Amino acid sequence: MIHYRIDVSEPASHVLAVELRIDGPAAEQRLSLPAWIPGSYLVREFARHVSAIVASQGGTAVELRQLDKATWVARCRGSEPLVVRYRVYAFDTSVRAAFLDADRGFFNGTSVCLRVEGREEETHRLSLHGLPDGWDVATTLGAVGREPHAFAAPGYEELIDHPIEIGRFWRGAFDAAGVPHEFVVAGALPDIDGARLLADTKRICESEIALWHGPAARPPFDRYLFLLNAVEDGRGGLEHRASTALIAARRDLPRREPGGPAAEPGDGYVGLLGLIAHEYFHAWNVKRMRPRDFARIDYARENYTELLWFFEGFTSYYDDLLLMRSRLVAPPRYLALLAKTITAVLASPGRHVQSVAAASFDAWVKYYRADENTPNATVSYYAKGALVALALDLSLRSEGRGSLDDVMRRLWQQSDGGLISEADIAGALETVGGRSYADELAAWVHGTDDLPLESLFERFAVAWQRQPATLAQRLGVRVGESALTGVKVTHVLQGGAGQRAGLAAGDELLALGGWRLRRLDDGQRCLAPEGPTPLLVARDQRVISLALDARDLAPAGDGAVTLLPAERPAAAARALYEAWTAG
Repeated sequence: MIHYRIDVSEPASHVLAVELRIDGPAAEQRLSLPAWIPGSYLVREFARHVSAIVASQGGTAVELRQLDKATWVARCRGSEPLVVRYRVYAFDTSVRAAFLDADRGFFNGTSVCLRVEGREEETHRLSLHGLPDGWDVATTLGAVGREPHAFAAPGYEELIDHPIEIGRFWRGAFDAAGVPHEFVVAGALPDIDGARLLADTKRICESEIALWHGPAARPPFDRYLFLLNAVEDGRGGLEHRASTALIAARRDLPRREPGGPAAEPGDGYVGLLGLIAHEYFHAWNVKRMRPRDFARIDYARENYTELLWFFEGFTSYYDDLLLMRSRLVAPPRYLALLAKTITAVLASPGRHVQSVAAASFDAWVKYYRADENTPNATVSYYAKGALVALALDLSLRSEGRGSLDDVMRRLWQQSDGGLISEADIAGALETVGGRSYADELAAWVHGTDDLPLESLFERFAVAWQRQPATLAQRLGVRVGESALTGVKVTHVLQGGAGQRAGLAAGDELLALGGWRLRRLDDGQRCLAPEGPTPLLVARDQRVISLALDARDLAPAGDGAVTLLPAERPAAAARALYEAWTAG
């Protein structure tokens, strides 16, 4: 047996004290801790938080030698159980690692549980000890025995795929398609509208189950758990096989309102519902149906795939779409959410530099390490991947042979919820669409040209409009504005007027045309209609004189994209629109 005994009685020191007991160890028993967690494609070096690691057999010390940054070997004597004790510093509030303080605790097994190499397929047990009075536990790990807070998993990979929340938290439950679902919220204010959160989440879950399996089918899990940590500011999520860990701002949670909830949810709550829909969708798309490259996960190093545009991007397409299908947002609101994604992609020159397939492969070194040049060199496999899904869905529907829903279901059925490749995706598209989509995949996934979304929307009676551009958009810069720092450049976009004028990330824009700048958009009125306008900037404690020429600015109409239903659509286009928005 392999048993982890985790003591949480030191919340003030933010330390999890772990005792690992291994029956019948190997003569040279190797132990290792994952360097990353599936779903978050960056080597995070969880072993940096491990300290005071020692080993013994029968109370006698055993030599424990460290082989590399996250691997140890114990020289054992005989078959007597090997006991390994170590401490894990837990003060990471993200959904990826471990956290413990006087109010709550949370951890993923990848941050806490050493892997017993060669024994990964055996039953792994885990028990929690030292919980403060009044604390509860929430996890989808299976409970075992009569010992409180004792759990078991049939193997190491299963053990580390069930995060654990401990503390005092709000708890609610509902059934979706006959399957129990539970929602836990830590850190919520007393006025949380738990009933609305449960009702809205239930609608999302039922819509997703119906998408994958039809209205009468059950999902591929016996229960599901949402773990939400409410904080002052933040948003994120990480998917697991039967649960998800979420983080969101407290202000985005629904509140009990006098007279009942508002008919339309606010932007913050819509964002939270989209996050819930996204992570729940992953229970199918990446946790079960996954890249063939992930057939065997190596937890010690990067695991490359070119398919994150599908697994993250298509999931991003469906998250907001399913809010509309669940009647949580109206179609015009959905079009506004879609337009925001389109605008973000079009505002990144890197879309013409990096394909979305290359962005997937490079996630390990680029996506999670954004800097001032990121918009010029990369494209988001989330955002552009979502637009690839949109373009394929609109193409399939307008050609009258099916939809992307049919493609997703076919992939699920063909793979039996298992491994797929890009060839499988292409094959499912061809089967559903009645023709090859190889040219579209080559151009949209492996190429760097813009997608033909405007022409596709015309078939669905959706009008594509561009709003007036801000001065930042016309300059080709991104800025931050505050009373303390003034107008500060964060990014200079490739080929823009700002780059030609000599602006650099970090510049503070002081004055334009002799006028002090408090907000960048005020500078529009200070530009000379012809010829250069003096621009004063502060850079590295020096004041530098530059010049802007109004003739270099991008056109005034190249602002944010707006999508609106056509006022007098043709009957065929109207039918396509209604079928798409209704699902």
